Amino acid sequence: MKENDEKARRARRLEMQTLVSGPVAAPAKGYDSSMKRHTALKTRLRTFGPESVDSILKDIGGLSLEKYITELTDGFLEGLNKCKNEKDIWSAVQIFCTIHRRFPDALLPLVQDQLTPANRAKDASTNTQARDKEDAERVTRQKAALRLCAELALVGVIQDAPGRSGGEWIIKSVKGLLSGDPTLSSLPILVMFIKVYGRTYLGLASAASKGGRMTVESGSLAEAVSREDGESRLASIADENEELVEKEIRERFRRMCEGYYEKVGQKLVIEHNRLREQDRRNHEAYIRSGEIFEDRQKAYEKMTQAYEKVLTGCQTLSELLSLPMPHLPTDESRTESIGLSTGGAGSGAMSDEVQYATSKWEDEEERRFYEDIQDLKDFVPKGFLGLDDKGEPIAQMDTKDEPEAVTADETAHPTSPTARSLTPDAGQAAMQGPSQMLTALLARLPDATNRAMIDQAAVDFAMLNSKAARKRLIKFLSGVPKNRTDLLPHYGRLVATLNSYMPDVGKELVASLEEEFRYLQRKKNINELSETRTRNMLYFAILTKFSVVPSHVILHIFKVFLEDFSTSNIECTALLLEGCGRFLLRNPETKERMSSMVEALKRKQGAQHLDSRHQLLLENAFYQCNPPERGPREEKQRAPLELFVRHIMFDMLSRKTIDKVLRLLRRLAWEDTETVAVVRRIFAKPWKIKYSNISLMAMLVYDLQRHYSSFTIDIVDQILEDVRLGMEQNLYKRNQRRVATIKYLGELYIYRVVSNNLIFDILWSLVTFGHPEGRPLPGQNSPLDMPDDFFRVRLICILLDTVGMCFDRGSHKRKLDNFITFFQLYIFCKDRLPMDVEFMIIDTLEALRPKLVLFKTLEDAASAVDEMFSAVAPTNGQVLDDGDESDAGDDAGSGAEDESGDEEDEEEEEEDDAESDQESDVGSGIEEEVVPLHAHEHVGPTEEEDADFAKELAKLLSDTSDARKVDKKTAMAMWDSSVLPAGMRRKKQGEDDEEAEAQAEMERTDVMKFTLLSRKGNKQQMKHLPIPSSSSLAVHVRSAQAQDKVEQQHLKQLVLDYEHREEIEEMKAMEATARAKPVKIRLAG
Repeated sequence: MKENDEKARRARRLEMQTLVSGPVAAPAKGYDSSMKRHTALKTRLRTFGPESVDSILKDIGGLSLEKYITELTDGFLEGLNKCKNEKDIWSAVQIFCTIHRRFPDALLPLVQDQLTPANRAKDASTNTQARDKEDAERVTRQKAALRLCAELALVGVIQDAPGRSGGEWIIKSVKGLLSGDPTLSSLPILVMFIKVYGRTYLGLASAASKGGRMTVESGSLAEAVSREDGESRLASIADENEELVEKEIRERFRRMCEGYYEKVGQKLVIEHNRLREQDRRNHEAYIRSGEIFEDRQKAYEKMTQAYEKVLTGCQTLSELLSLPMPHLPTDESRTESIGLSTGGAGSGAMSDEVQYATSKWEDEEERRFYEDIQDLKDFVPKGFLGLDDKGEPIAQMDTKDEPEAVTADETAHPTSPTARSLTPDAGQAAMQGPSQMLTALLARLPDATNRAMIDQAAVDFAMLNSKAARKRLIKFLSGVPKNRTDLLPHYGRLVATLNSYMPDVGKELVASLEEEFRYLQRKKNINELSETRTRNMLYFAILTKFSVVPSHVILHIFKVFLEDFSTSNIECTALLLEGCGRFLLRNPETKERMSSMVEALKRKQGAQHLDSRHQLLLENAFYQCNPPERGPREEKQRAPLELFVRHIMFDMLSRKTIDKVLRLLRRLAWEDTETVAVVRRIFAKPWKIKYSNISLMAMLVYDLQRHYSSFTIDIVDQILEDVRLGMEQNLYKRNQRRVATIKYLGELYIYRVVSNNLIFDILWSLVTFGHPEGRPLPGQNSPLDMPDDFFRVRLICILLDTVGMCFDRGSHKRKLDNFITFFQLYIFCKDRLPMDVEFMIIDTLEALRPKLVLFKTLEDAASAVDEMFSAVAPTNGQVLDDGDESDAGDDAGSGAEDESGDEEDEEEEEEDDAESDQESDVGSGIEEEVVPLHAHEHVGPTEEEDADFAKELAKLLSDTSDARKVDKKTAMAMWDSSVLPAGMRRKKQGEDDEEAEAQAEMERTDVMKFTLLSRKGNKQQMKHLPIPSSSSLAVHVRSAQAQDKVEQQHLKQLVLDYEHREEIEEMKAMEATARAKPVKIRLAG
């Protein structure tokens, strides 16, 4: 099948080759110059394809095109970038050849320009993300352009010479794309080309006839290829004359690809070793500190992505070229990478920790920056560094004519791809000369703010090495601006890199800094030079860590500061200690002298009277250079079962895997109490998982409820306890935990694990808990809910957002409406709401009640709450039905249900009392007539059980009545005396006689006296209002008072009945005891 496809392609290319070489026939009616048709053609060229190619070819043959050729070529290039498959490319070939026959020089140069290599010098100045994006766009564009050019070389449009194909030009283009590409960003282009044109341009056999992939040692690729059967890799060619590409071109192309593959294999081995080394260092860091820091983790992920990219490209090339994969070394044992031995793992780990604690570097990144300095001879020819072929220095290297010699010798010594990428090209070097090139290099140094750029700058300077160039560099490095101290570490690395082969650079720079230091000591009382002192000290500290500054120089500076411990010298001492104090204290060469120097500084600090700022500077510097030793962070030891449950809940749990997680949880040993305790701890802490997975955890609780109901009860109980504890403690550090808990509770209601009464209990608790008598008031400070604390408002909004949509009908809707009314009053009792809290409240209430009109003032909200309680009172027969403030909302919304429930309870109580009386009467009659010899078997409760039940019921009703008395006062708080100011309440309580007389007078005049509370400014005012007894308000108050009296009489009767039953039970017990005793009969004598 593939052979037939290849024959069809060859026939199609030969046909197109004949068409291109033939003459162009003009239409009989002449060319059309209509602007409309030209515009339509340009639009179709931007999105051409196999289905539209015929119409496009017809328009190209019938239109004049001269005036619009530039726009048409731009449209064609735009459409070419969208070509993806073979049919699209062949459509582009047809359109190109048709235009090329009429305008040979219009389109071909533009397509060839698409294959221009990327400018690596420009890419080095951009950040990594932008560079990756540009590389991806460039690769996509060049893939389509290379496929088009490859087809054009086969059909005769691109030719190396008359009668030859354009294979030579294709080789040069591909080679230009692949050269100077250290990141292998152009590797996908070569992979695509070999996949599509491997048979035509390289003479390779199809993938189906190739063998499996081999693996050989690195560096033995040529031997492996020579041992491999060459015929199996190459396609069988019957007639060489039928091939569109010459044999020598195919062989050259194949050798070029094999050479490039060998370089890719070497790059793969290097990246693999780097990744192994980074993994080893990460493991060591994890052993030391117990965690891997974010920057180290990001660097490892970036390195892994680069390695996987190279590995994928190398594997693909290995399959396409039928070449063996390079050998990648693997770790024999993890213990070797972290320095552990099989006999004493603990001792090895401890020695590594001690070594890290006593290291002169704070972390691995700092060590690599100051110690991993590149060797210039690996990138620059030895002649540029003053070395002969044996690596020995050449005498009298510095001559006046050396810049010209360097320029002339640049073309004779090839450099590495990295060096060539940022070194000016030969043409530019010939035009500018060494002096201009050095000027450009020095101008780039302030922008070299990373390790790669400054290392490349060192390579570039080594290519321009001369005595004059070094003097200019030293002068430039000595004049760093005072506000660019961020450049000093990178300049220090540049000096350290050059100092190995150009020692005069570091020596002259240190001499310049010493001269500046002596000048600053003479001008130490001038405050305007503080920034210059800071730069000078930081420069000394950085060069000391690069081992450029001799140890005696830096210790002499410390001695100068110690002898003159003045204001400016104290600040400079602190800078030096923070910069290089740790390095000097842990360096074996300077440890003893530096330790004595630090002790002298501490004695000097204690002897002098320094201000607090200088004291703080020195204390911080001492701590920075010699921090206290600390051991590694101990990781909590967990059982394997707990680790497994944490893994499936914290890592695996998602919407796609929730069924699998449920099956794994069901498979646990639920009969084991330890297993249940482990699962309970995880399910009772919703703040430990992702916030988006809380609903999934609630779903799991619902699924487990059907099999393990006691487990679910424990979870709900713990969640309610956490909510209550959060309100009692009100700690800021627990806010995130409280948010997750309240969200979890709402999700449990969504999955029908808890009831709606429990949700309303929590809602009412959030607005009443901690306030006196369960009523929030303006200006009233509660330690648990201050006016400027809006966190409870957030919790209420979160809970309403979760479950509010379920309360949209029936009694639930009434309960939620009552709560929203009270919630608005609660909001008015707070300070001015922050903007985010206000928006949260508006969004929540709009989602639940879109037509709700919010109250504007506190008076409106208080009146609405007053009306709400007054409407509840006639319905329930009481104002509040429960003793807890948090139950007010439930009773307000379901008054009729509570009333019917109370009536049913009373009826059941009366029936039980009657039945117990009848049973007691019957039992007593039986006992009088029959002497029981054996115990009777009773069906149902006995007399003692009935008595105990009645006793407990009476207690319960008595406790409930006491609680209801308290709640009535709370419910009537809008007009009760409990809301009066403290002084007024004391005055009212002290004038009982006057109140009684006033009340009697009001009754005689058919008028009731009410007290109206108002606020004027920050003071409360009280005004007495006489209300006619016939008004609804007065009637309601009188009826409430009468109802209270009726309820008191009812409770009184219940208590009396309870005492009466106790007396009867005592009498019965006495009679039973008397019957059980034997009867003594005395006979007369």
